[in-house]
This record gives sequence, structure tokens and C-alpha cells, in this order.
Amino acid sequence: MNKMNFKLNSLTVLGIVSLVAASFGISISAVHSQSVSTVTVDGSSTVFPITEAAAEDFQKAQRGKVRVTVGVSGTGGGFKKFCRGETDISGASRPILQKEIDACKAAGIRYVELPVAYDALTVVVHPQNSWAKNLTVAELKKIWEPGAQGKVNNWNQVRNGFPNAPLKLFGPGANSGTFDYFTEAVVGKSKSSRGDFTASEDDNVLVQGVSRNKNALGYFGYAYYAENKNKLKAVPINGVLPSEATVKNGSYNPLSRPIFIYVSSKSIDKPEVKQFVQFYLQNAAKFSQEVKYIALPASAYTTAQNHFNKKRYGTIFGGQESVGLKIEELLSREARE
Repeated sequence: MNKMNFKLNSLTVLGIVSLVAASFGISISAVHSQSVSTVTVDGSSTVFPITEAAAEDFQKAQRGKVRVTVGVSGTGGGFKKFCRGETDISGASRPILQKEIDACKAAGIRYVELPVAYDALTVVVHPQNSWAKNLTVAELKKIWEPGAQGKVNNWNQVRNGFPNAPLKLFGPGANSGTFDYFTEAVVGKSKSSRGDFTASEDDNVLVQGVSRNKNALGYFGYAYYAENKNKLKAVPINGVLPSEATVKNGSYNPLSRPIFIYVSSKSIDKPEVKQFVQFYLQNAAKFSQEVKYIALPASAYTTAQNHFNKKRYGTIFGGQESVGLKIEELLSREARE
């Protein structure tokens, strides 16, 4: 199966099996043995590709003994479910925030924070866009800040010399960690954004929107750009294109960021969860490369496995966004509850 088919997941497969079983009068218990264990994951659409790759390979290795479902509610939506005890693992494209820490604490849920890769948040335009050969962070702010709503609607308002052409914007919805990170990095305050743009928690919708409009601009995780290079053009930011090299050397700043999974204390001792997380971390570098994210150093995955095995609960971010964090800085911090 193509691991970049981001929309197909185990939930879809289960639905198909259920329909077939019902058609033949077979109970679901006859199709899925009661011995099958389930690991429930939800959260970020950015983290989805790498988690889905891990889930597919893990399920093959388990030969049907464990089922892993991977949903996409956005980072914020995923944490809501996670802190209600509805999921075992939550994918996040930004660190857990203080309000989410408080919600988990109120529900008696602790968590192990595990970085799994680095992402280069990518600003994209239509391939026929011949003028946006580079944008500055200041120009991105001019486009996306709240004060631009209803006012900055034409490319010629972004920079003198840009054409008189309508500016059509596409971006993640308010439950997205990518939305939180981008607004913090570009505008200076998380969730501070104009509202008159086409928003979706599904990055594939954003890809289609930009690819169908010559005057469009959007942003999302690098994996979705890499899978659709024939439909999109990445825009250098402050003269730097997103790539593995520019993320690793720190020059693609401030739009490079770590992405995470969080494992619930209520699930960490379940054998199927423990096996899946260990499998994920042992193979995270391979999965990162497969879906076009940037793998962490091998030492980082070893550290993450140690933190998981020792149940080192808490976050290294103190409930705050952290913009422009380099890989070595990420590895040097200690988690706190």
C-alpha cells in the first residue's frame, strides 16, 4: 500500500469490512476476533502521514493481532479527546498548551511527550505564479494578520511590483497545531489571524484549493507539499527554501518545528500500546524519510525510547509555543509536569 495515501486509514477499512459482513449476515465478532486489540490515535493532520506509515507496518508485523486507528481532528481537537481519555495517543504539530495540560490534569491523565520528526512548514503557491519568488516573514504577516481582513485582498498590496491579481488564501483551521504555530511565528501571537480565508483541518483540501487557483497562497506541513510537487510551488521565506538541509542547519527559520506524539498514562501499560510506540520510535527515522519529513538524530530516538520506557511524564515546553527551536535545543531540555 502507498504510505502517502493519507486519507485511507484503519477506520475506513473497518467500515468496509463491517458493510461486507452485514451483507452476508455475519456478525462483526466473527470477522474481528475478540482477541484483536486496538490502539486509538487521533490529532494532527501534519503528524498523520508518519503515524499512518507506522500503523500500517506495525499491523502487518502483528498479522492482525493489533488494530491501530488513526484519526485526524487537528492538534487541538486531538488533545480534547486525549484529555477526556478517549484516545491512547495524540499526534501534535505543536507542544501541548497550558489549557490542555490543565484539562488532562483534571481528568487524571499524565502523558509522555515524544518528538518523532521535524517538519518544515511550507508556504505554497500555484505553479503558474511567476512573481512570488520569495516572501519575507514581514510580508507573510502583512497577508495574514487580523488587520488584513477585508483589506489586503490583492497581490499588489503585498509588494510593489506584484501584479494586480486577487489574493486567494488557504490555511489550516483553528483546531490545527499548524495554524497555532504559523500565527505565533509569523504574526507574533498564536491564533491571531485574519478569518476571511478558506480553512480546513484536512491538508488535502488545502492542496487542492491552491493547485486550482493561479492566484492562491496557502501553508501546511512539508509532507503534503512533497507529495504534490507537480501541483504546487514552494515559496522561499527570507530567501530560504524548506528542505532537510535547511531545517538541520537552522536556516529555515522560523517555520521549522518538531512534531510529536503524546502517550496517555492510562494506556502506557497496555501491551499493544507499548509495542506500537516502541515500534514507532525504532522505525521513526525510516517513516520520516518515507513521508518526506526530517528525521531526528538517532540519539534523539534513543532518548525518546528511554523516556517512554521510564514513563518520564510532562512536557519540555511549559505549556507554551516554542518558535524556531533547533534540534539540539530540543534534545537538551528536560520534561516537567
